[in-house]
Amino acid sequence: MSPSTSRTLLVTLIGAFARRTGDWFSIKGVVALLEELGIDDSSTRTAVSRLKKKGWLAPEKRDGRSGYRLTELAKQSFASGDAVIWHARQPARLEDGWCIATFSVPEQQRAKRHLLRSRLAALGFGNVGQGSWIAPARMTADALELIDGLGLTEYTNILVGRHAGGQDLARMVRDSWDLEAIEAGYRDYISRHQRDFQALLRQYDGEVPPRESYIHYLRALDDWRVLPMRDPGLPRELLRSDWPGDPATTLIEEIVLQLEASALEYVRETLAS
Repeated sequence: MSPSTSRTLLVTLIGAFARRTGDWFSIKGVVALLEELGIDDSSTRTAVSRLKKKGWLAPEKRDGRSGYRLTELAKQSFASGDAVIWHARQPARLEDGWCIATFSVPEQQRAKRHLLRSRLAALGFGNVGQGSWIAPARMTADALELIDGLGLTEYTNILVGRHAGGQDLARMVRDSWDLEAIEAGYRDYISRHQRDFQALLRQYDGEVPPRESYIHYLRALDDWRVLPMRDPGLPRELLRSDWPGDPATTLIEEIVLQLEASALEYVRETLAS
């Protein structure tokens, strides 16, 4: 699991809280919040500047205080990721079949070809060969929207069907997705956070103070949010019986249940001070 950085923590912070604080935050407030996580003033301001250049943040003063508001692009980006980050991809049903995307994009559009590959992977598609990608059939509409948005419809085919024979399906799945890396990410997450979370609850008898809630909650969420994006939500029949995605999902849901409200209280107090 990659270590947290000023950029990832900033994205996690504004994704989790800014939409519940009027789509705006003061620059001093966000500096103070990230200082609690060991990020210095300069690093935070650099991360803010990068998100501004990306078109996610726009300068705006409120009540005489300098700050930034979320742009529509930022709000759309956060909203599109919410369903996966907060709920993870539910296991697909094996009987629903598969979506297969094949493409042959001309060399003149090489940049779009690379973009298509990366976005298919982000949707949960696995690579089964040169120019061929596969995902559970429920991803068909997303794949069609993707190729249309990139203007690559004439170079791409989207097929939907069931596995009728040939290579063992479980083996094909292992060859198409890096399941070992996905599994290792979940196990590392449990190792990093389960013991500390339980110790935190014991220490405060379940009533964790706002500051401590915020620190643990944001670190846990920052470590979590990349994991479900990498998990395609494959049918359980094709995964090992002790698949760690299930207990990892249970853990983040419990962290949210126990700490989110108190963490939000701390964020609002810090931004208002």
